Amino acid sequence: MKKFVCFFILCVCFFLIVNNVSAQCSICTKTASQLGEKAGLGLNTGIIYLMFTPFVIAGFIGYRWFKQEGSLRNKTEE
Repeated sequence: MKKFVCFFILCVCFFLIVNNVSAQCSICTKTASQLGEKAGLGLNTGIIYLMFTPFVIAGFIGYRWFKQEGSLRNKTEE
């Protein structure tokens, strides 16, 4: 569990440090340029937030599945 917490904290720090990511398609870029600089940055942040959420959920489910399979494998070996 300590390894998972350390890995999670490392991932959060990585995503907080990386701030120069452009996650906009051509249509969103055109719309953001019409809205202005501040609104464009807000749109980009929202896109990254919406992209990040499913990865966190899938990672958590994968981690739980991995731990469950490992405990079942250890029980069958005994």
